[in-house]
Amino acid sequence: MMAAAGIRILYIDDDPALARLAQRTLGRAGYVVEIATDGGSGLARIDQGGIDAVVLDHAMPGQDGLVTLEEIRRRPDPPPVIYATGNQDSRVAVAALKIGAADYVIKSAEGEFFALLQAAIDGALEAARLRRENEIHLAEIRAARDRFEALAEERAMLMREISHRVSNSLQLIASLLRLQANASGAPDIKDALAEAENRVMAVAQAHRRLYTSDSVSAIELDRYLQELAESLRGSTEGQGTRSVLALRTEPVEIHPDRAIALGVIVTELVLNALKYAYPATGGPVRVVQRALPDARIEITVEDDGVGIGPAPAGSTGLGQRIIKAMATKLEATLLHDPSHAGTRVVLTFAA
Repeated sequence: MMAAAGIRILYIDDDPALARLAQRTLGRAGYVVEIATDGGSGLARIDQGGIDAVVLDHAMPGQDGLVTLEEIRRRPDPPPVIYATGNQDSRVAVAALKIGAADYVIKSAEGEFFALLQAAIDGALEAARLRRENEIHLAEIRAARDRFEALAEERAMLMREISHRVSNSLQLIASLLRLQANASGAPDIKDALAEAENRVMAVAQAHRRLYTSDSVSAIELDRYLQELAESLRGSTEGQGTRSVLALRTEPVEIHPDRAIALGVIVTELVLNALKYAYPATGGPVRVVQRALPDARIEITVEDDGVGIGPAPAGSTGLGQRIIKAMATKLEATLLHDPSHAGTRVVLTFAA
């Protein structure tokens, strides 16, 4: 049994003789026992504070123990209540336990009653102590979780701010490249600068996705490709191309670094198709992204044009080297479909 020294018990009972006997018996065990003769005075004493546990009689004039128990349970941080009843009907004890009594004992003037009562008091106090400790631990866990969530939100905010600034800086670089291209009178320089601008914008679009997304650890690939396609359409307007870029995607998320590498590959493949697939007339250029059953992603860029031929005059092969480097970064499989009438490139990589 737990140490009883200093523990204050309120004994609520309209039987003064039994109450005094309980006071003496429990007092010898080290408890400090106060007596209340009815529910109302007992509630008033509980409201004053300092009561560690309550022994509550069932049959009392005015209001019985069940009504008093309900009132005690409505108090903030109520003390545990041991329900004492002389009624052998188990329904009374069950009703008390349902209301919130910690335990119950069958009342009598014999020594067995006080031994059982002391055991019930000790058990109720121990249960209350464990409950308080559990509440403290839960509060500490909640506080730690709240601190972690606050730090995670702060980190996400900082990452979005960084992505926002990087995106703005890259768009500024792209604008400078466009201005330089417009100022140049050499067509090959214009083309080189325009290609560089599109490569920069492929990276800028990925960072834009990050700071406008709910997540800073993943990019919605379908939405990123849609924005990239819009950027490529805009970059080729006014260049005389009559090709139409079509895009079909499925919802999937990937890591930002992988999205950037993929965006650079798609940019190179689409620009090659727009520039070289249809030398005399325009035609369709299709980009299809789909999720495979084995947790991989497949990207297809195809056209119905003249197919793969000799490198154009003056070509440096830089675009192909970039595609191969980015495919290596993705650990991707890059295949040209020889059965397709035009050009079809299939890129497959792990999500």
